[in-house]
Amino acid sequence: MIAVLVIDMQNAYFEDPALGRHRDELVRACNALMSAARRRNARVLLVKTEHERDKSTWTLNMLDDNQGFIFRGSEQAAFVPGLITSDLPQLVKTRDSAFLGTDLLWRLRNWEASTIVLAGVSTHNCVAQTAADAFGHNFRVVYAAEAIASEDQASADALLSILSREYRQEKLSLAQIEDLLDRRLKQSEVAM
Repeated sequence: MIAVLVIDMQNAYFEDPALGRHRDELVRACNALMSAARRRNARVLLVKTEHERDKSTWTLNMLDDNQGFIFRGSEQAAFVPGLITSDLPQLVKTRDSAFLGTDLLWRLRNWEASTIVLAGVSTHNCVAQTAADAFGHNFRVVYAAEAIASEDQASADALLSILSREYRQEKLSLAQIEDLLDRRLKQSEVAM
């Protein structure tokens, strides 16, 4: 089974001009990926970051700077306009990795997922950290090429190169991911 994780497609991240100029194309790509997955009975999960104002969920750099970010219920925490969110499960995280301090592992195990497709932002932070932890839990990872972005492309490219080489994680186009979804769907039909 394949699960698609769409990470941090929230207003706060697109305040950065480097990401902001790619927002609309990224939303279209994420929507296309989620629609393709749902048509083939693959699982889709929206992952978002939220923090509490009382500093209880803040990261070390937030605490050091005494500067909070993306507070629960704020406009910053809302999903970007146009992103398909209705009827999709959501997971809230407070760290870069979607695995750390969440029930993501149990959700993936309940879905009998063996491969996860990652989309969203930022490639060099939250996407990469989730991918590294997925490897640690023996999940295969695929990056949706058109549906990931970073405000630091050089770091994103370097990290994806390392993760691809060391962890055998692939970066595939949406068309290639649709082919992968089709193959997995046929395999599950044959197994029944």
